Order: sequence, then C-alpha cells, then structure tokens
Amino acid sequence: MGKPVMIPKGGTHTFAETLHLPAFLAKCLGDENRLRILLCISGQRKSVSAIAESLGLSQPLVSHHLKELKRSLLVTVEREGPFIYYSLSDPRTLDILRTLSELAADLLETRKGF
Repeated sequence: MGKPVMIPKGGTHTFAETLHLPAFLAKCLGDENRLRILLCISGQRKSVSAIAESLGLSQPLVSHHLKELKRSLLVTVEREGPFIYYSLSDPRTLDILRTLSELAADLLETRKGF
C-alpha cells in the first residue's frame, strides 16, 4: 500500500488513489505557450496585453491559455478597475517546471533513438 496523503475534500487516500490530481495539472502544463506564460508572470503580475507583447502572441491566444491556467488554479486574477492582472498562484510551480526541464534534458541526453 502507498503512503497516505490528504486531499482537499478531507479523508486519507494513497498516492495512487490521488493520481488524478497531478494528471489534471499535467494536462494543463502540456502546452509550451502555457509554460511560457507561467514564466512570464512569475516575477510580477501582468495584464493580457503585457503578456501578449512580451511573448509575441496574440491577445486572444493568451486569453485562451490564461482561461485554462485559471481553471487549473495555476494563476490568480486581480481586478483593479477596468484592468485585470494575472500572477502565478504558487511559486512551487516554477520549481516543478525546473525539475521537469532537468528531467527532460537528462532523458533526451541518454536516448539512443526512437
């Protein structure tokens, strides 16, 4: 049996029983533009137009990706009058992205072929 973990709705479940939680986040993180957006807003909150300009993406595309990142709880939204700002909801997200990047580089380095 696996190590018990607490999940948000209470109760104790094994790690294997809660794999749907990281799978939900992994699905959202599976898009390079979303990863670029997360890195862009990691230092400070930004508006859609600032993100679009910084990354060279269209505003509709950035808005679409922000909607998915918000749905996955990876970004927070702040409204100040007519302006909406987005920021990273948890700094641990950057640690996970760094770890995934290192893992990918290590795995690709050892790959001999397809």
